[in-house]
Amino acid sequence: MSNPTAGILVIGDEILSGRTKDKNIGWLADELTALGISLRQARIIADDRQTIIDNVRALSEAYDYVFTSGGIGPTHDDITTESIACAFGVEVIRHPEAEARLLKHYQGTDIEFNEARQKMADIPEGATLIDNPVSAAPGYQIENVFVMAGVPSILQSMFHGFSAQLTGGVQPRRITVQCAIGEGTIADIMQAISDQFPEVSVGSYPWFKPGQFGTAVVLTSTDSERAGQAAEALMTQVREQGFGADIDDNAK
Repeated sequence: MSNPTAGILVIGDEILSGRTKDKNIGWLADELTALGISLRQARIIADDRQTIIDNVRALSEAYDYVFTSGGIGPTHDDITTESIACAFGVEVIRHPEAEARLLKHYQGTDIEFNEARQKMADIPEGATLIDNPVSAAPGYQIENVFVMAGVPSILQSMFHGFSAQLTGGVQPRRITVQCAIGEGTIADIMQAISDQFPEVSVGSYPWFKPGQFGTAVVLTSTDSERAGQAAEALMTQVREQGFGADIDDNAK
């Protein structure tokens, strides 16, 4: 059986403008890979209601899991919750437990639990809360969509709170064959390996050092044996062409 699939949706004008650099896609990709969940797509979109609705619906229908970041804060441009509620045809409610957590968080502080902050207790009806041990304002799960904050430390704490409940699969084996030659010279070899081992992903990454260059060919598959066979075959063919090649196997 194939691994579960996932999509990531990063929401925020500040990401698209370059003002804020996204740190969540790469982190989530690592975590999902370790769980045996195959990340198939990541999108970065604007704080626009219809854009959020369309993308949430599309990713939810296409993949087993969807993870969103951004747009659930207290300001006027935090429209993720109302947009996701619309995507699933439900109302936004003031969630009693979410409100209680926020009241407790602000109690005894000099920070007013004003109307803007109360907005963070608004959750799509029927959604399940995701704990936020950093700043109390919860995320939530609705159907197969997990809605989290955009701040990396908060997103990470949220994800760690529910990740054990996700249905994972087989962690893929990733093998690197370091070749002392440019990728253009061994392109035909890589194509042949890809054709011979269709269950193995073959990617090439050129590298350059002073007076030296080469290609790291990365072979990835949930079928550990076939990944190993593909790596051995590629290394052998590169060496037969008279170029250096060595295997770096992360499974060893």
